[in-house]
Amino acid sequence: MKRILATTLATAAALAVGATAVTAQSAKDFYKGKTVEIYIGYGLGGTYGKSATIMGEHLRPRVGADSVIVKSMPGAGGLKMTNYYANVVKRDGTAIILPPDTLAITQMLKPKKAKYDSRDFRWLGAAVRSNSLSAVRADSGVKAWKDLKSKAVPFACSGLGSQTCQVPALINGLLGTKIKIVRGYKGSKKMLLAMEQGEAAGINLTWLAFKTNRQAWFKSGFAVPVMQMGPTPDPELAGVPNLKDLVAAEDRPIVNFMSSLIAIGRSLAVHKDVPKERTAFLKSAFVDMAKDPAFVADMKKRKLQVTYTSAEDVHKVVDESVGMSADIIKRTNQILFGSAS
Repeated sequence: MKRILATTLATAAALAVGATAVTAQSAKDFYKGKTVEIYIGYGLGGTYGKSATIMGEHLRPRVGADSVIVKSMPGAGGLKMTNYYANVVKRDGTAIILPPDTLAITQMLKPKKAKYDSRDFRWLGAAVRSNSLSAVRADSGVKAWKDLKSKAVPFACSGLGSQTCQVPALINGLLGTKIKIVRGYKGSKKMLLAMEQGEAAGINLTWLAFKTNRQAWFKSGFAVPVMQMGPTPDPELAGVPNLKDLVAAEDRPIVNFMSSLIAIGRSLAVHKDVPKERTAFLKSAFVDMAKDPAFVADMKKRKLQVTYTSAEDVHKVVDESVGMSADIIKRTNQILFGSAS
């Protein structure tokens, strides 16, 4: 009897392994000769565009696709692209989204404009994560974040849906600073140029964006880092206070909610309607890519540091954000937009 049971279990295990191999092979067969598209809601020249391009280069041979191209669709802080991806593109596995970091935040704060549900995405993982950083010109007279309580320093940002505008507004609302938020700069490059030329005295970007484009500012003393925002302080920003540690205890849930953008930014996902075996195949390819020294080296060449986050961890952050209490959502809306919805 034991021999029969052992044989049965062994056979079942062999069949399961065989079925998995067949599923993976059928998924790879599907991608032969196909073009895979990675959608981003920002320009190709920023860290989103660079990250998507490098990931595409390394995913292509792993999935067996003929080509991988990056589709840039800027507008409304990535909302235009996200709405398009969620409602228009094919759901066969040939379209991947690199969502804006404010994906879950926008859904909860502006539900009438967000024509998607963040829970409808199936995550492949994230290769890069970076705290946001508020920095000012050294000649602005601001030496530390407390100086922003008495000086109305102009910060360049893109649109209301972007963290470049939302984080300074959050700082104003929670700490009583007087940052003057100047909207209309499309893309991080134009914001950096505005600060460089004196049109703006400060900006809020990811630390990654600063490192990639203007790290010399901090070495030369041209710019001063005054505050970071993230679940935990970035070791590379030692001595720069984290917003979470500065706010009152009752306001920390708001900062935690807004910090979801750190985990979501520069992740990859597909729609839930993509066949499960293709989603699993893409996820496996992503994990293999993220741990490949050649990929890490290519990212480093373009000043992008790989910090792998699993699909499960991204999914958890999204679920927590979408499940945030109505009171927190109401207060956050009031701080960012001056309204409760």
